[in-house]
Amino acid sequence: MKGKRICITGTDRGVGLALTKLYLERGDTVFAGGIVQGNEAIAELRDRYPGRLHDFYVDIGDDRSVKEAAAFVGSRTDRLDLLLNNAAILGDTTKTIRDDIDFDEVQRNYNITAVGAIRMTNALLEPVMNGGKLIANVSSEAGSIAQSYRDAWFGYCMAKAALNMGSTIVHNGIRKEGGRVMLFHPGWVKSMMSGTFTSEATYTPEESAANIVRRIDERGHEIHELPLYLEADTGRTVPW
Repeated sequence: MKGKRICITGTDRGVGLALTKLYLERGDTVFAGGIVQGNEAIAELRDRYPGRLHDFYVDIGDDRSVKEAAAFVGSRTDRLDLLLNNAAILGDTTKTIRDDIDFDEVQRNYNITAVGAIRMTNALLEPVMNGGKLIANVSSEAGSIAQSYRDAWFGYCMAKAALNMGSTIVHNGIRKEGGRVMLFHPGWVKSMMSGTFTSEATYTPEESAANIVRRIDERGHEIHELPLYLEADTGRTVPW
């Protein structure tokens, strides 16, 4: 396989798709996990980069689906230079503590946005540690307790905060063997996560993806006591 071997989740559209394109353009081999069957954008990339894009279905909120996805990756490689956990959902952003909150929706968000990355890491830890020993998780400033200002967004904010903690526990478990975890706030990205296109956002998916890759290139080799938690655009540390 050419270049590095990289596994990315949430590759159906947005930042995940942009990351997939960018790594393929660089000459790497990408294992791209998504939930959209027959994704035309992925099919086009598969044709453009024969033998270097291995796409697969994965629902990161489901144990069995993640195990099947890991088996697919494991059948094609025994090492990964990078696991990039990008998949997440936004969920409701309007309900405050005074409203009728859909707690099933909050739990679904937590299961996918927080636990999903830990599921993928658990299932693919062996090839990661056989390879680059690097995990990058896309978090958000919304998960920073120090910067918290919202009075809603329960599911997303709590899930991203939990992802940060889960990433720290993973980092603690692999650091002595040279393993590293990085966390990224990707910036406010033009996307369909809210159900409508956020054209007023700051960055295109391609710009955000380029920033993430730049920070991984710059600092992915560093081992720290805690995971590196960075703003993808500036490279500054995000307060926990």
